[in-house]
Amino acid sequence: MSIPADPTWGSDLALPVNEEDHFAGNRDAPVVLVEYGDYECPYCGQAFLVVQALRRQLGDALGFVFRNFPLIEAHPHALVAAAAAEAAALQDRFWSMHDTLFTRQDALDPESLLLYARALGLDLERFVADASSDGVARRIERDIESGVASGVPGTPTFFVNGHRHTGSFAPEALGAAIERALVAARAQRAS
Repeated sequence: MSIPADPTWGSDLALPVNEEDHFAGNRDAPVVLVEYGDYECPYCGQAFLVVQALRRQLGDALGFVFRNFPLIEAHPHALVAAAAAEAAALQDRFWSMHDTLFTRQDALDPESLLLYARALGLDLERFVADASSDGVARRIERDIESGVASGVPGTPTFFVNGHRHTGSFAPEALGAAIERALVAARAQRAS
């Protein structure tokens, strides 16, 4: 069965979703949404709310992956915020830190990041060491490189089941793209 091309799809995801990704939701979901984002980007802050709503609405039908794409020329705290999220991940608190950073975009300086780490119950000494480690830097670099290879033009950029969504991230537009992918995935499974 041939599925018609979605007019909002651009290039494909160069690095497929894998075990190293921060994955929220059902790993067997028929639709996986990947976001390349920047914690200091105001548009990513708006998209954060849209993604949360879509995840609540679609439940187990939608998996979500977040990859770092800090725009350091435009956002001076984006890289340290990404490092904070990755350092929190090493203590199994990525999603808690991710959510905190997006709800507190106006305070992403190093002192605030330490306060967030403390509030999340992280080992602060380890958090500080991990945030400045080569491993965290390589992780962020891997995300950036995969975004560049995937044609990410800025943030936020979304991929729906591996295809870049070139439309708006407004709930109606992104939701419609996800719905089309869900219908296509269900049709493919039925055939």
